[in-house]
Amino acid sequence: MSLMRRVIVCLDVQAGRVVKGTQFVGLRDVGDPVELAERYERDGADELVFLDIAATHEERATLFDLARRTAERVFIPLTIGGGIRSAADIGLALRAGADKVCINTAAVKEPQLITEAARAFGTQCIVVGIETIRQPDGRWKAFTDNGREHTGLDAHDWARRTVDLGAGELLLTSVDREGTRKGFDLEFIAKLARQVPVPVVAHGGAGKIEDIVEVARLGVDGVAIASLLHYKELTVAQIKTGLAAAGVE
Repeated sequence: MSLMRRVIVCLDVQAGRVVKGTQFVGLRDVGDPVELAERYERDGADELVFLDIAATHEERATLFDLARRTAERVFIPLTIGGGIRSAADIGLALRAGADKVCINTAAVKEPQLITEAARAFGTQCIVVGIETIRQPDGRWKAFTDNGREHTGLDAHDWARRTVDLGAGELLLTSVDREGTRKGFDLEFIAKLARQVPVPVVAHGGAGKIEDIVEVARLGVDGVAIASLLHYKELTVAQIKTGLAAAGVE
């Protein structure tokens, strides 16, 4: 039996433009978010994720406007995140055209926000972003602010707790691997995917088709990809062909 996996495009947004770096530094301009979203939809992407990596109040307003403009022209599911601080913000994002909203810092600061939002909007709308950095002792810790702020939380424990609180999906970002193209943090992802009953999306580290096949076989529901697609080293269609050839649809 073949496995069904979503191919998701992750677009980091700053000042209304898509940018890309390595481990969230050395950012380069990639292009207009709506134009890129249209290109990825044409190429067969299953979903899009817009993450505002500046997350100031002004950027959040820009992100809501971006959700509106994208939803008018693109018809695959859209998740937006970054700077979302309250249930009211989540409501604004959903009304602007997002299908799902990703929260990280706000969830760490106020875990009950996950429950409040899940009750108000449905668990399927609430994605919790889990940013991880592997420590010298081999354990993974949870971070916020693109890996700059240490929460002190064990990443696996925190991820499981968010699901208990009402998270409907987890977006796992390995900060160590993000933008490096050295492959996914398979050990962390495999362990967590087995432990939670909600969809898990792996993000951070895709360097070639084989990396994507490898992580797709671990029980994740989706793979989020950025650099390979932004720099046109692969297309979504090529990725899907590679997955299908490996028995992953």
